Amino acid sequence: MRYAGELASLLTAFCWSTNSVLFSLAGQRVGSPTVNITRLAWALLAMVLLHVLVLGSPFPVGAEPWRFGWLGISGLIGFALGDAVLFEAFVRLGPRLAMLIMTLWPVFATVLAWAFLGERLSAGRLASMGAALGGIAWVVADKASKADGVSRKHLAGGVLLALGGAVGQATGFLFSRFGLEGGFHPISANLVRVSAGILALSLWMALRRELVPNFAKLKDRKAALMIAIGAAAGPVTGVVLSLYAQTRAPQGVAATLMSLSPVILLPVSAWLYKEKITWRAVGGTALTLAGVAGLFLAA
Repeated sequence: MRYAGELASLLTAFCWSTNSVLFSLAGQRVGSPTVNITRLAWALLAMVLLHVLVLGSPFPVGAEPWRFGWLGISGLIGFALGDAVLFEAFVRLGPRLAMLIMTLWPVFATVLAWAFLGERLSAGRLASMGAALGGIAWVVADKASKADGVSRKHLAGGVLLALGGAVGQATGFLFSRFGLEGGFHPISANLVRVSAGILALSLWMALRRELVPNFAKLKDRKAALMIAIGAAAGPVTGVVLSLYAQTRAPQGVAATLMSLSPVILLPVSAWLYKEKITWRAVGGTALTLAGVAGLFLAA
C-alpha cells in the first residue's frame, strides 16, 4: 500500500486521542497509579497474544541482549516513568491540554539528539522549536487567565507533569530507535518495552505495598472497562502503529500526522468536558503543530 506509513501515523493520532480521554475519565474515578499499572497489565496480555498470532511465539527470546537493553530502558522511561506523570496530568488538566503539551516531545527529542548524538540544530529547527513552545505558552496563558489562585497552582502542577511526560516520551523514543535497528519487528519491540515497564512499575508498587490496593480499585467496573479499551487503543494498537509508521513513512510526515491528537480533541473536549474552546486555544494549537511539523521538515 502506497501510503501505509502515513495512514498508520494518522490512525496513531486517533488511538492516542481515544486512550487519553478514557484514561482521563478512569483516573478521575480510581486514580492515575491504578490506571497506569492496569493498562500495562492489559497491554502485556494483548501484546503476548498478538505476538503469538503474528510471529508464532509468546516472546522474542532470540533477540540480541543489547536490543533487550535498549528497548527495556525505553519501556522503563516511556511507560513506567513518563506515563505515570502524564496520567496524573490527564486528571489535572484534562486530555486536550495535556496532549497538547505532550506534542512537545519531538522538541525534547531534538534537543537530546543534539546533546547525545551530535545532530545539528539548524536555524529552521530552532525557529520551529520556538513556534511550538510559543503555541503551548499561548494556550496555557489563556487557561491561566480564567483561573483563580488555587486553580492556577493546580494548573501549574499539571503543566509540569505533562512536560515530564513529554520528556519521558522523547527519551523512550531515542532508546527505541537503537533497539529497532536492523529491522527488528515493531510488535516484538513493543512487547519488550511493555514488559520492562510493567516489571519496573510492579516492583515499585510492591515495595510501597500499593500493588494490591491499586488492583482492588478495579471493583469500579466502569473504570476497569475504560482502562481496558484505552489500553487496546494506546499501548497496544497506537504504539505498534507508531513504530510501523517510523519504518514506512518519512519521519517529518509521520511525526506531524501523529501529533494531530490535540486537534482531534478540540471538539471532543467541547462536547464531553463542556470546555469553551476559544479562538486563542485553536490558534495556539495550530501554532504548536506548525512548529512540530517544521521541526521535522527543516531536518
